[in-house]
Amino acid sequence: LLNNKASALTYLKKAIDAGYNDYGHVQLDTDLDNIRNEKEFLELNKKLKSTGDYLSILKRAGKYNLSDNRPVPAFSYQASDNPNLVALRKGFNLDSIAGQGSDVLQILNLMHWIHDLVPHDGMNGNPEVKNAMSMINVCKKDNRGLNCRGLALVLNECYLSMGIKSRVVTCLPKDSLKIDNDCHVINSVYSESLKKWLWIDPTFDAYVMNEKGEMLGIEEVRERLIQDKTLILNPDANWNNQNTQTKEGYLQNYMAKNLYILECPASSEYNMETDREAKTLSYIRILPLEYYKQKPDKMEAEGGITVYKTNNPKIFWER
Repeated sequence: LLNNKASALTYLKKAIDAGYNDYGHVQLDTDLDNIRNEKEFLELNKKLKSTGDYLSILKRAGKYNLSDNRPVPAFSYQASDNPNLVALRKGFNLDSIAGQGSDVLQILNLMHWIHDLVPHDGMNGNPEVKNAMSMINVCKKDNRGLNCRGLALVLNECYLSMGIKSRVVTCLPKDSLKIDNDCHVINSVYSESLKKWLWIDPTFDAYVMNEKGEMLGIEEVRERLIQDKTLILNPDANWNNQNTQTKEGYLQNYMAKNLYILECPASSEYNMETDREAKTLSYIRILPLEYYKQKPDKMEAEGGITVYKTNNPKIFWER
């Protein structure tokens, strides 16, 4: 099909009209080489670039507002002596899994453990009860996996049970055309020894470093992508121990798309996303100034959920 120029152009046009948005793949796909100089391809590629060149889109979204003082809830982290977190820690021998090394090594050991214990399954939802103890047991019993949000929720509670501050971070695209339903969910974990947040992704067993081998947080990775600074993905980053991840595919394409908007629950705690009556849950969302939809300052959603917006990274990344 792609050997025929007219057919290839028609195929590409239909794909873009249907919502296909992977600009990076189109630039690398050798099957399209025979039509790259065609006028219609150049026009289609320009259209695709405006919505699918994720790194360029992210670079336009680098500006925040450190003066934004809209009220948002304070971040909080459930104490490790919570009975449910104590049961989780003892039930899975997390002290042994984390090991006796530095807090950074403990953070990585727990990420590796969850990555290997529960496979990623992005095609199906998570169990109704969304706490680590229950989801791990259901996955073992039913021989199933969790999506990226489920994995981040499980790992988040493991960190909290060890007295390590952790957040579940939803990483969202700009998606001004309302055609991209994909996002990614990872963890932001605070290292007391390094005095900083760290990028931790249980889906891909991934963390990110600078040219000195120093681990980076989500805010730093986002800034470095925008500024074309060196980023190093851990060499063993992978999907389900099957597909190795690369910096180009994982960071410069997939995560560049999904680092446009970031969102965290204000209170990081056990069982926080299990549906139940009379439940209230607050999220804080940081928007770049370039985003086309800044208002309202606070959004009320079904299920007792409230989303607060800010443009201030200092507020969003406070401990």
